[in-house]
Amino acid sequence: MNQSVTTSARRGPGATIKAYFLVTKPRIIELLLVTTVPTMLLAQDGIPPLRVVLVTLIGGSLAAAGANTLNSVYDRDIDMLMERTGHRPLVTGEISPRAGLIYGLILSVASVVLMFVTTNPLAGILTAVAIAFYVLGYTMLLKRRTAQNIVWGGAAGCMPVLIGWAAVDGGRSWWIPILLFLVVFWWTPPHYWPLAFRYRDEYELAGVPMLPVVAAPRAVGRQIIIYSWVMIATSLVLIPVAGMGIVYSAAAVVLGAIFLYEAYALSARLRKGDVPIKPMRLFHYSITYLALLFLVVATDPFLP
Repeated sequence: MNQSVTTSARRGPGATIKAYFLVTKPRIIELLLVTTVPTMLLAQDGIPPLRVVLVTLIGGSLAAAGANTLNSVYDRDIDMLMERTGHRPLVTGEISPRAGLIYGLILSVASVVLMFVTTNPLAGILTAVAIAFYVLGYTMLLKRRTAQNIVWGGAAGCMPVLIGWAAVDGGRSWWIPILLFLVVFWWTPPHYWPLAFRYRDEYELAGVPMLPVVAAPRAVGRQIIIYSWVMIATSLVLIPVAGMGIVYSAAAVVLGAIFLYEAYALSARLRKGDVPIKPMRLFHYSITYLALLFLVVATDPFLP
């Protein structure tokens, strides 16, 4: 538990800037943007106008930063109970709740306005929906009330796919972005539940009912396997629907096979009660899986 409090009188401007940067959870923003650019390339079937790409990335970053900041404001009471989150600026006092609320709202409104003005109304509406769903739906409604929090709350993390597609396509076609959305949607539980296993005791102390906290380990292992299979099946459905080439097809199969191997290995360790269960192996590979899968999505329009 982090009990330290930093007053503004003892901070320099550099420390303050760093605090406002860290409160946006930049590592999460990076992961969200990994799916945005490849989706835009696929929507354009080539390279979209540079202006559209830049404003979409800026708007998406502002939206994620605003939503993450508002999440930190609301969750500061449980963040201070967890070692993993006890260093966040809203917990240490580097940023006051009032300042964090204003900062998060400014970033959120700026992102929606930017997307409306510089791309199209649909992309702006989807940006607003993503922010609202993450802050109101996941953070305030689902996270502390249901073990399915990360399943439905994870839909907010899938929105960059729809926003990127809408910014380029304007909503003329939807089957392909919906499939890409679903790949990320099904990916989220087997990505996050291993992390929840790693910090199970902290989530339990904070009263957050993540699935590994409230369900038997073998039941969580089964759920991870089910979601992994559905995710991989969805990635393969994209091949005929989007006319993906041999590079994407081969990569989807190989990357998916490795994902399944890690999912089954974790499930086996959970079933046998192995200690340690090494949940972070699947967590780290899941990030690699998503990054590489969307990398080949990005290259597909440029291959024969």
